[in-house]
Amino acid sequence: MLPPAFHAVTAIALLSVMDAIIKALVVRLPVIEVTFGRYLVGSLAMAVIVAIRRPGWPTREAVRANSARAVVVVVTATSFFYGLGQLPLAEALILSFISPAVTALFAALILRERAGPRVLLALAVGFAGMALIVLFGLPGSTGGSARSGSLTGVAAILVSAVGYSLSNVLLRARAQRDAVLTIVAIQNVAPCLILLGPAAWVAVAPSGADLILLVVVGGLGVAGHLLLARAYARAEATRLAALDYTALIWAVLIGALAFGEMPAGVTWLGAALILLSALISTRR
Repeated sequence: MLPPAFHAVTAIALLSVMDAIIKALVVRLPVIEVTFGRYLVGSLAMAVIVAIRRPGWPTREAVRANSARAVVVVVTATSFFYGLGQLPLAEALILSFISPAVTALFAALILRERAGPRVLLALAVGFAGMALIVLFGLPGSTGGSARSGSLTGVAAILVSAVGYSLSNVLLRARAQRDAVLTIVAIQNVAPCLILLGPAAWVAVAPSGADLILLVVVGGLGVAGHLLLARAYARAEATRLAALDYTALIWAVLIGALAFGEMPAGVTWLGAALILLSALISTRR
């Protein structure tokens, strides 16, 4: 059987490609519509998988707990997709990497996983790296409308990072009780239902090419989260958190090849501090 780390790394690669496609989509479509499309396709895909695998009906407690987590998922996805539209791909991913330190904090508070002063140190180092990127590494650092857009993007990414950390810790708690298919099915269906009304309100008719991209996004999301749920079912949230940083490799490659983006030198310095925070937060 493949180790949890392999499942987690593969999931992150798939989700990184999904993020790049979403970055292209939010230029033409409202963020809420893109988010809804991602979960609509995911719900349809999960319906097929559940019909084939027949995992059984979830308990009322499982539906309630996973639906509550779905609210966090909606906030996380919507804010992150908005941030992707405001910032270069690599910078957005680097800023989101503050999440492992936050994950360690949530894991200690909610799951009672072992932590200590190192969590606070990791948070301090990570935020220092983030501040360096925000002040000197983002487009429009000298001011103006571009700077304003960058700051709103930064705020959205930070909201998504906190939401992502909380979501993963809640995933770890549920993955020890519920079937992986149950978790991922609710994780797609519940956000789809939550976003149905807002998406209908702001909807713009997508082109045929954008519809295809939305289908691809939904498929990548389902595959990535199935693998991620399997990984978190078999390993501590704190131990897997640092693997999120493998997304940086994909972000730099895709950003350079697809969007012509290359992080500035000071961004790499900030990234080094954020990576250090991950090592601190996940070290035994």
